Amino acid sequence: MAITLPHIEDSNNTPYFPPVGHFETFQDDAHYEEKVREWGLSTTREVKKEFWYKEKTQQRLVTVKGYQTYGETGDYYTLIIEFQDGNLSCIHPAYLKEMQSPSFGKALAADFGDISSLASEKEDTKEESVKTEKITKKSAETSKSDKPAAKKAKKEKQPALELPADKVHFTAKVKQLALSWNHFNEANDEVIILEDLVIQEDESIEVGLGWCSHSKTLKKFELQPGDELEFDGKIVKKKLPKGKDCDEEFIIEEPVQYKVNNPSKIQKS
Repeated sequence: MAITLPHIEDSNNTPYFPPVGHFETFQDDAHYEEKVREWGLSTTREVKKEFWYKEKTQQRLVTVKGYQTYGETGDYYTLIIEFQDGNLSCIHPAYLKEMQSPSFGKALAADFGDISSLASEKEDTKEESVKTEKITKKSAETSKSDKPAAKKAKKEKQPALELPADKVHFTAKVKQLALSWNHFNEANDEVIILEDLVIQEDESIEVGLGWCSHSKTLKKFELQPGDELEFDGKIVKKKLPKGKDCDEEFIIEEPVQYKVNNPSKIQKS
């Protein structure tokens, strides 16, 4: 049975976790819709603009104002939500997603203590998960140390790219359309695989393979393999997760290590 909590706008009884430093805001409605769907916060045709923030005895309507990324690859998100009284607070997207469930109030009805403790436990669990993943990865790399030295030397010859932090200009070619597993909403997302990706600065940087979300903006161009593109965007080191339970034509076997976020000023030739 769903638990219905009253909507109470009470700033005095709500703990806030305001963002520290700069956070990213949404460029436009299309960017907002893309990110909200990526986080699994809305699956309806019309993307939700308000969400429930639930506590033990009340719930409040909030909006998502932006986000911060963290982790070595910028793979993890903290959402910045705004309450109706104007206060900002941080929350993990998976936790906000849980709050939208009608049965979420059942857990809060039990005596779990202060909500800040619960939120802190959620963040701690996430951080521990990241640490465990790093340790496991490091152990796996160590266990491979008995492989041929030539192969190890080959890996060492590939220097890490120094990626610009700001938005830059790119040229690239469309390699293929693909699907990528989104662990937030547990579904495949449409993505574009780019090849011959080059950052066009005073000294150009050859990236090689990259990927980006197949957003509404990009879909207007009806991209096909072989199309040449110019655009602006931000690049981060973020490995493409392979799609699950989909046709082979939507899978790329080569590792794709770099993602382009929010491409704009797109030109196709």
